[in-house]
Amino acid sequence: MEQIYIIMLIALGILAIIDLVVGVSNDAVNFLNSAIGSKAISFKITMIVASLGVLIGALFSSGMMEIARSGIFVPSMFSFNDVMIIFLAVMIADILLLDVFNSLGLPTSTTVSIIFELLGAAVCLAVYKIVTSDESLDNLGAYINTKKASMIVYSILLSVFLSFTIGGFVQYISRLIFTFHFEKKLKYFGAIFGGAAITAITFFILIKGLKGVSFISEEQFAWIDQHQFFILGGNFILFTALSQILISVFKINILRVIILIGTFALALAFAGNDLVNFIGVPIAAFNSYEIFSGSGISGDAFMMGDLANNDIVAPFYFLLFAGVIMVVTLWTSKKARSVIETGVNLSRQGDGVEKFTPNTISRAIVRAGVNIGEGINHFLPKRVQININRRFRSVPKSTKNKADEPAFDMVRASVNLMVASILIAIGTSMKLPLSTTYVTFMVAMGTSFADRAWDRESAVYRIAGVFKVIGGWFFTAIVAFLLACTIAYILKIGEVFAFVGLLLLLAIILYRSSRKYKQKVAVEAEINTLRREDIGTVNEMIMESSAQISKVFSKTNSLYSSLINNISSYDLALLKANKKEQKSLEKEVDELKSNVFYFIKNLDANSVEASKFYILILSYLQDMVQSIDFLTSNSYSHVHNNHKPLKENQISDLKTIDSQMSQLLLLLEESFKSDDFHKIDLILEEKEMVLNTVSELITKQIIRIRTTETSPKNSKFYLALLLETNDLVKSIMNLLELFKEFNQLNKG
Repeated sequence: MEQIYIIMLIALGILAIIDLVVGVSNDAVNFLNSAIGSKAISFKITMIVASLGVLIGALFSSGMMEIARSGIFVPSMFSFNDVMIIFLAVMIADILLLDVFNSLGLPTSTTVSIIFELLGAAVCLAVYKIVTSDESLDNLGAYINTKKASMIVYSILLSVFLSFTIGGFVQYISRLIFTFHFEKKLKYFGAIFGGAAITAITFFILIKGLKGVSFISEEQFAWIDQHQFFILGGNFILFTALSQILISVFKINILRVIILIGTFALALAFAGNDLVNFIGVPIAAFNSYEIFSGSGISGDAFMMGDLANNDIVAPFYFLLFAGVIMVVTLWTSKKARSVIETGVNLSRQGDGVEKFTPNTISRAIVRAGVNIGEGINHFLPKRVQININRRFRSVPKSTKNKADEPAFDMVRASVNLMVASILIAIGTSMKLPLSTTYVTFMVAMGTSFADRAWDRESAVYRIAGVFKVIGGWFFTAIVAFLLACTIAYILKIGEVFAFVGLLLLLAIILYRSSRKYKQKVAVEAEINTLRREDIGTVNEMIMESSAQISKVFSKTNSLYSSLINNISSYDLALLKANKKEQKSLEKEVDELKSNVFYFIKNLDANSVEASKFYILILSYLQDMVQSIDFLTSNSYSHVHNNHKPLKENQISDLKTIDSQMSQLLLLLEESFKSDDFHKIDLILEEKEMVLNTVSELITKQIIRIRTTETSPKNSKFYLALLLETNDLVKSIMNLLELFKEFNQLNKG
């Protein structure tokens, strides 16, 4: 029977590796946001420093592993078989949950997920044992470590409020001191700021965060606890002096140093605090097997009271191996980039494409914030208002390419790292698994709010995004509990068959998820090629517009042909798919329209006509999309309402138009793709052919109505298709004429 437990351990080891990959993709990137968002240091150096922090932090995390062993449930109340089921259920649920969030590009908390999964699985088996042994449900408290679990949950929720508040307060004071012209102020205040920041980071991370490591004795820690203020004072003097030397002698920007140290420190704190979320459960399973093996008692009868022993230490080679996998994931994970993007986008200074849609709550909060601000300004002296506003006046961006612009400056990045490092390190030293995601995200939101990054142009979108992320966190807790509970029950009653079946199901889900994500990335990459913001000359404008229009023509051609075929087959499901395709096309054109401000801003000074040309191009593309929208919506509605299908002769006529449209759009696509309009005469011939055919078919349908046609809905639908096709062709030709004229004017 022991063989099945060995297989379980092997499975848990494999699941631990997968969990490390999906978990780090979502969670570990939080300490990269500040360095990447500020562009204070190169991406390569940022990754190297973060990797070192992760490796070292991983080796110091053994003290946190007790959370997985006995922090949530009482091991003495469960058999060895029970705890193995709990651990398997937790790992399967965790991988599924985190993979969903990674695919959505939303940060969630690996700490919250692991805690509520442990709670869900433990509660499930506890209830099962109580019910099968005719105990009272009042005894549930004996199975669950309610005091410890409550303290963990409370500390996590408290960290959300504290992170936002403290981050906002420190950033507000820092901005008042440094303003956005911080280069000038660093000469006077940089050394003190650097001394305070580096002292805080090094003290809490490198000293408080090392509590529990083997190379520092209890006596040494006792001395440290007794002389904290002495250590802090000494470090402050040392680092202030060092900062002054770096500023005055070596002309080094001290903020870059803080960001470098802070990135390392936060990576260290992350690994020390969060590694338990990924490998704590498999290590606890390994410890359980060591306790159980050789006992001679069956797994159902052997109780796991010894698992709560505080002397159990995670093997060094497990921690090292986990650290290496985390580092590799940091460098290779594509899903991590998407999560980074979400955090940076919500905290960026200035305008840009908003990722989230406003909602009632965000509108109400912004409206209330505006009213409160006006109330404060009513009592605040005008001179004070002017002085404060001057200090919060952002410096205009100097780069032409928006991709090269930092999302926020180095002052904010320094505050983000300093505050987040301190809070997480305090949690680690108290053996409270604070959510790294909650802390880093809410600190970033607090600092961006204090920095007036959420102005009236963007606040409603940013707040909606924050609430969506926070809503996802609550979703994480509920789903983690229910999912782990369900899986634990299936494993308990299904035993070996359930074990094998769930692992196969997990493999299939992960494979399908990976394929869908690759498709999603491909679509997003295509959209990104449609919204270049670094165009500076008229010729670049012409080339880029040609490429954009060519893609729209290609998709229009494909969608129109598919629509006609699906109308012919009267297939509701395929027509619904056509609607989704149309919405995707509409989104692409909307992306272009939303970036028109930056296109015009970046063009040469003498490019008014080019800007006008681009606006008109977008207008004609919008007309095309609206025509396609009308065609797809009407087709879907006609079939969805179970109206009579079109007659065979009508279908035949539509396919004739489709053939002509396909030829016309193909010629247009090739012309714009190659920027070659020598086939203009041929295109005009095709256009006339399509319009003439449409006119003839309208006449035919009028005759049918007067003679044989008996269905008003049929006629209305058929004529609508013809008329909208006519409008579509006219929009296309308007675009062609405009582009040809402008192209000749600027290239001739």
